[in-house]
Amino acid sequence: MSSTPPVRVHLDPANPPKADWSRVDAMTEEQRHAAALADPDAQPATDEQLARMRRVPNVKAIRTKLGLEVDEFARRFGLPVALVRDWEEQRRPLDPAAKALLRVIEREPEAVARVAAE
Repeated sequence: MSSTPPVRVHLDPANPPKADWSRVDAMTEEQRHAAALADPDAQPATDEQLARMRRVPNVKAIRTKLGLEVDEFARRFGLPVALVRDWEEQRRPLDPAAKALLRVIEREPEAVARVAAE
């Protein structure tokens, strides 16, 4: 496994990339699929690659599913608001302990809230 970090690309909303969507719109679903498979940089993952992948908790999705605002989520589970924002905006990576906590919050939010309130 490579130790090279992933490349992040930040798009400028004032200057979006140009795309010829009319060309894509004119293609059938089969043509789009064939074009995607023809791109050597965009090949589908193999079964072996999929088996090695591990799901990373999506903080915003968990929070939204619980119907909480950022500050409510942070307070309920005993977390700093800035940390939750950093996780959601991917300014700070999730360490193994954070991943474990978020998985438990996702599955048993009331249990975590009870413990955090103690």
